[in-house]
Amino acid sequence: MKTFQPSEISLSTLGRLTEEQARTMLERLRWPHGPVCPHCGVIGDAKRMESDEETKHQLRDGVLNCRACRKPFTVTVGTIFEGSHIPLAKWLVGFYLFASSKKGISALQLQRQLALGSYRTAWHMAHRIRHAMQNDPNPGKLSGIIEADEVYIAGKIRRGAGPPPKRGADGSPARRRAAQKARFAKEIPVAVLVSRDGQARARAMQKITAETIRPFLAENVDKSKSTLHTDEANIYTVHGREFAGGHGVVSHAQWEYARGNVHSNTAESFNGLFKRSIQGAWHHISREHIARYLDEQCFRWNHRKVNDGERTVAALGRVAGVRLFYKRPTQGPGRGESLVAAG
Repeated sequence: MKTFQPSEISLSTLGRLTEEQARTMLERLRWPHGPVCPHCGVIGDAKRMESDEETKHQLRDGVLNCRACRKPFTVTVGTIFEGSHIPLAKWLVGFYLFASSKKGISALQLQRQLALGSYRTAWHMAHRIRHAMQNDPNPGKLSGIIEADEVYIAGKIRRGAGPPPKRGADGSPARRRAAQKARFAKEIPVAVLVSRDGQARARAMQKITAETIRPFLAENVDKSKSTLHTDEANIYTVHGREFAGGHGVVSHAQWEYARGNVHSNTAESFNGLFKRSIQGAWHHISREHIARYLDEQCFRWNHRKVNDGERTVAALGRVAGVRLFYKRPTQGPGRGESLVAAG
């Protein structure tokens, strides 16, 4: 099989791959220096096993046997692909669709384009891809000019929770305020940090206050090497004093959106793109799963300066060491796996 460079990978090239070619491509991406045994970690000391026609002993495709520990494995062991009945060729196309869709892709569209058997299969495949995108082994801390902002995402509006009643015989001002308060209670607050060098972090919270934002800033920002830029929200006033470069503020209430180099427009751009993704592709997201959608958005944002093929390869480079289950398994995760929510 021809070895594609990341810049040459496209929907056309991936769509023509056979299952054997897709497996070979994944092996070359995951194991550039030879097969790595997931059981003992030995590199380049494995033999490819073949089915024995005389004894009728059939092996699954791509099985290798480690000479060091004598255990069999394939390229999918210890990855999000393990235990999946979806062909690898469709998995690769799915990763490309997620990496190349600037405003996201819905599970229904994924089901149609990959000819998957059910919406449930497409939904779980989509969340596995999102879970891989957040699997960054070395995220590091943001530095330089850091813009902080908040965005409020409305969850799915249930029956009976429509727009507040109008003034008149059927709706008093008190009823309107109560209805509006009920709708605001459904909104999911999201804290966003974006550095001017292109990296972003986002986290859904129960409530965004000066106290709840503190651990988020401490975990993701190196304050000794950073400057904070925000709007006039007072939740950052105390924290801004801890930044070595100081705290720059613009007042949106006074129609001030930039003052020289001080602005939060990059973070606003991130928030706007996330809202358009919801409106155009996902339509609504629940509090339970919003973290995975934010991980997907952050991944594409952090890799927006490379082409679609390179972004796909970067996403495939994160498939190891994580698994996502429909239901919590009866046995605990194996070595190198992380057990995540069963949703």
